[in-house]
Amino acid sequence: MQNIQRRTLLKTGLAGAISGLLMPNHSKAATFDGYTESMGVLVDLSRCVGCRSCEAACNKEQGLPAPDKPFDDMSVMKELHHGQKRRPDESHYTVVNQYDVKGIDHPLFRKIQCNHCNEPACLTSCFVNAYTKTPEGAVIYNPDVCVGCRTCMVACPFNIPAFKYSSAFSPRIMKCIFCYDTRLKAGKPPACVEACPNEVMIFGKRADLIKLGWERIKTNPGKYVNHLYGEKEAGGTAWMYLSGVPFEEYGFNTHLPKEPILNYVKDFLAAVPMVLTIWPALFTGFHLLATRKDKAKEEKNGGE
Repeated sequence: MQNIQRRTLLKTGLAGAISGLLMPNHSKAATFDGYTESMGVLVDLSRCVGCRSCEAACNKEQGLPAPDKPFDDMSVMKELHHGQKRRPDESHYTVVNQYDVKGIDHPLFRKIQCNHCNEPACLTSCFVNAYTKTPEGAVIYNPDVCVGCRTCMVACPFNIPAFKYSSAFSPRIMKCIFCYDTRLKAGKPPACVEACPNEVMIFGKRADLIKLGWERIKTNPGKYVNHLYGEKEAGGTAWMYLSGVPFEEYGFNTHLPKEPILNYVKDFLAAVPMVLTIWPALFTGFHLLATRKDKAKEEKNGGE
């Protein structure tokens, strides 16, 4: 009788969890309009020499594991994984890649991290509200409520959120958090910005950085392309870029809309949880059944 009640309770719990997952998200996160006084970073790509000081600083600040190859090993910036450049993952919140462009006699380098969108697609697509856009400009993540559905990975127009595969029972998204807890809340620049020896990055209010970016473009004719990447892409980002060559040469997506990306894919993303988020509840249910069965065996063997 007790086993029947447990099975019934488990089935009911699973049904409730699945129903909750299939319900549309009507939270206030879906209507977020951004913070006009938030901070940001202006990146002058023409100054980057690929020293990877930013990677080392991020690793230290966030307590990330040591890389397989040391930070002074520049070969990793050229390595390709299945035809793709390196991207941030659970062990690297930021990476620097090298781009060899025809007609340019020196390599180009680009630092990649979360761009901390004004209206984050990861946030508005998350049906459990695991993400928060802070007034300071950071997009942070709460692993305690995450169910591992990875909808944010589908939604992000910059392909940034990475899933921590090393723990099947502790789903967690890993990404840059703008050094929010240790620096940004106190008005300090991120560790990567402070560590850069070539002043590639400038930290400040986003509105001021936009003015500074356009001032550099106008006062240095021919040095930069006439575009400030991130000012309007996907509704605008906290990290913005200046470049001396077309942005696609650095691997940027130059076909993003100016409006927040969710305006274009919200209908699709409304259906994504139906496909991608049923498994956490089912997996949890199977895990509970297995562990309870093992526990019952142990109790039985212990009683004999």
